[in-house]
Amino acid sequence: MLKKLLLSTVAIAFVATIQPAEAAESRVLKRIKERGVVNMGHRESSVPFAYIGKDGKPIGYSMDICNMYVDKIRKVLKMPNIKVKHVPVTSQTRIALMANGTIDMECGSTTNNLTRQKQVAYLAVTFITGTKLASKKGSGIKEVEDLNGKAISLSQGTTNEKAIKRIMREKGLKIKIVPVKDHPQGWLALETDRVDAYATDDVLLYGLISKSKNPDQFQVTGRFLSYDPYGIMVPQDDSKYQRLGNVLLADLMRSGEMQKIYDKWFNPGPTGINMPISDTLRVAYEIQALPH
Repeated sequence: MLKKLLLSTVAIAFVATIQPAEAAESRVLKRIKERGVVNMGHRESSVPFAYIGKDGKPIGYSMDICNMYVDKIRKVLKMPNIKVKHVPVTSQTRIALMANGTIDMECGSTTNNLTRQKQVAYLAVTFITGTKLASKKGSGIKEVEDLNGKAISLSQGTTNEKAIKRIMREKGLKIKIVPVKDHPQGWLALETDRVDAYATDDVLLYGLISKSKNPDQFQVTGRFLSYDPYGIMVPQDDSKYQRLGNVLLADLMRSGEMQKIYDKWFNPGPTGINMPISDTLRVAYEIQALPH
């Protein structure tokens, strides 16, 4: 039932954003045209969505999509030489930098929710995941209830932080929260036994494990504590710019190219993550592949 409701919500939201745009010129496209640069916000350690590769440049599933978005912008503006300025963002800074116009798109692992839509907008859903726990094997931690009296690290400003705190209130759990600014800090706290668990989206946990020094030490356990649809974040109140990205995504999903991008990073990806596409995400691709 939850899966059907989620997919219905995705479909409705996507249809609303892909309707014909108003004739008014896009303010975001205008400023990109004037400066000849796209300011691309990106995460630095959200494996495999957006992270720093061996050459020091950001790469990943979301980065591939954003680079195609930039190519679409170049074509529409008839400016093939538009450059990209990479702007690192964190879970604490990404919303503010988008809202104040510093970045033109955000490429990472950002959940689309109604609260954030008060300040920013999103393209179509590109990934669906949810909050789970990572802990060391042999810790006895399987569900969030097993953390009662123990400690967990949480990245500030994330939907995962909200999910854990909500469950703590609902169930009366006494869990010590160690706030961290990003995934590397949270993972280091777990590796060095400062905390008993780290909570974030399950796919990110698998990515952190794959890049850790001793992957066999860790486990991802428990039920989903939240469902999180990811989307490329864009500025609010610019339907023409938003539609441009959604047309790109619809074309990629309809042609099967989106599946190829997924397979490149997850099946198995360069980081060792082997996650076959879920039925939920496959259907999300299908219902968002709107015809012209």
